[in-house]
Amino acid sequence: MGLLGMLVGLGLLMYLSYRGWSVLLLAPAAAVVVAIFSGEPLLAHWTLTFMSAAAGFIAQFFPLFLLGALFGKLMEDSGSVEAIAAFMTAKLGTQRAMLAVVLSGALVTYGGVSLFVAIFVLVPMAAVLFRGAGIPRRLMPPALALGTMTFTMSAMPGTPSIQNAIPMPFFGTTPFAAPGLGLIASAIMLAFGLWWLARAERRARLAGEGFGDVLPAPDVAAEDEIVRERAAVSQSFDTAEAAHGAQSSGLPSAAVAFAPLVVVIGVNLLMSLLILPRMDVSYLEHARFGGVTLAEVAGVWSVSLALAAAIATVVALNFRRFPALRSTMDAGANASVLPILAVASLVGFGAVVAAMPAFEAVQDWVLGIGNNPLVSLAVATNILAGLTGSASGGLTIALDALGPTFMDIAAYTGLSPELMHRVAVIGAGTLDSLPHNGAVVTLLAVCGCTHRDSYADIAVTAVLGSIVALVAVIALGTMFGSF
Repeated sequence: MGLLGMLVGLGLLMYLSYRGWSVLLLAPAAAVVVAIFSGEPLLAHWTLTFMSAAAGFIAQFFPLFLLGALFGKLMEDSGSVEAIAAFMTAKLGTQRAMLAVVLSGALVTYGGVSLFVAIFVLVPMAAVLFRGAGIPRRLMPPALALGTMTFTMSAMPGTPSIQNAIPMPFFGTTPFAAPGLGLIASAIMLAFGLWWLARAERRARLAGEGFGDVLPAPDVAAEDEIVRERAAVSQSFDTAEAAHGAQSSGLPSAAVAFAPLVVVIGVNLLMSLLILPRMDVSYLEHARFGGVTLAEVAGVWSVSLALAAAIATVVALNFRRFPALRSTMDAGANASVLPILAVASLVGFGAVVAAMPAFEAVQDWVLGIGNNPLVSLAVATNILAGLTGSASGGLTIALDALGPTFMDIAAYTGLSPELMHRVAVIGAGTLDSLPHNGAVVTLLAVCGCTHRDSYADIAVTAVLGSIVALVAVIALGTMFGSF
C-alpha cells in the first residue's frame, strides 16, 4: 500500500499541476495522500516532516532566488539584456540568425539573468532575425531553449543557476565542480543542438517554408495564471512580475551591458577558488551557526556574493537610466517569492515520501540500477525532474532522499563528489523539459507557437542533446574520474 500511495500522490501532483492548480496546495495534499496509504500520522508528517524540509530549503537557497530574480529584473529594466541581444545581432547578422539567438540566450543566462527575463527580451529580437532570414517561427522556441535551458543551466562551470547551486550543500562542492567534464558536456549540447537546428532550417528552406504570420507576443506574464503556476516550479522568476517595474527608454552601450555578467563570473570564480578557501571560518563550528563546515555553505556564499556584486554594478552603471529604480527592485524581489515557495513545497512532498517505510524499496531499486552509482544518480534526478516538471524540484527531492547515501558510497569507493555534482545537475536538466514543464509552456506562449509546431525540435535540442551529454559525462567520469 505504501508504494501505491506514493504513485497516487505523485500522479495527483503531476496531473493537477499540469491543469494549473497551485503546487502550494497540491504538494501538501499529495503528501497527506502518501501518508494515508502508508498508515502514517498525518498531522505529524504535514507540520513536521513536510514543513521542516520546505523551511530548510528556503533557509538554504532563498538568498539565491532573491538575488537572482532581482539581478534579472535590473538587467531587463536597464535595457542591458536588450543591448546584449542587439550587439549579437549586429555582429552575426541575419545570415547567422540561428547562432545569434542561441548565443544571446547563452550569454545572458550564464551571466545570471533568469530564463524568463531572457525569454521576454530575446523573443522580439529572435522574431526580427528569423523573419529577415526567412526561418520559420516554429524554430524560435528550440533555438531559445538551446541557448537558455541546457548547457548554461546545468553544465557550464560556475553557472549561477539555482540548479547548479542545489548540490553544493549536499556534496560540499563549488559552482565550478568538474569543470573539464562540464565544458565537454556543454560542447556536446551546443554542437548537437546547432546541428539539429541547421538541419531543420535547411529542410524548411527546401520545402519553401517561410517565417509565417507576424503575431503580437501575448502578455502571458500578466494574463495566463495557468502558465504562471506551471512556470513557478521550473525557474526562479515569477512571470507575473515581468510586466511590473519601469523599463529604460534607451539602451546602454555593449560594454556597460556586459559588465555585470563579467562581474558575476569573475566574483564567483574568485570567491570559490581563492578567497573563501583562505578565510578563517572556525566560527561556523559554534552551535549558533548550526555547527556547519565551510564546504556546506561556500557554494551558496560564492554565488550570493557574485550576484550581489553584479547587482551593485548594474545599478551603478545605469543609475540614471532607471525610470523607477524602487519599482524595478520591488518587482525583482517579489518575483522570487512564488518560485521558492513552490519548489520548497515540492521538497516537502519529497521529504514525506522519503520518510515512508516503503521508500526503502525505491531506494534499493534506484541504487541497483546499472551497478554504477553515477547511473543511479542520473536516473533518480532524471525521473524526478521529469515527473515534477522542475529540474530544481526534482534535483532537491532526489538529493534530500538519497544524497547522504551517495556520499557514503563516494567515501567507500573513492568516487568524487565533484563528479556526482555535475552528473546530478545535468541529469536534472534533461527530462525536466518535457511538454508540461513551465519554461517550455511559457516559451511557446511568448513565441506564439504550439506544442504541435515546435515541441519535437525542443525535445531534440533540450532533452536528447542533454541526454547524449549526460551519457558522455558518466562514461568519462567512470573511466577517468572528475576533471
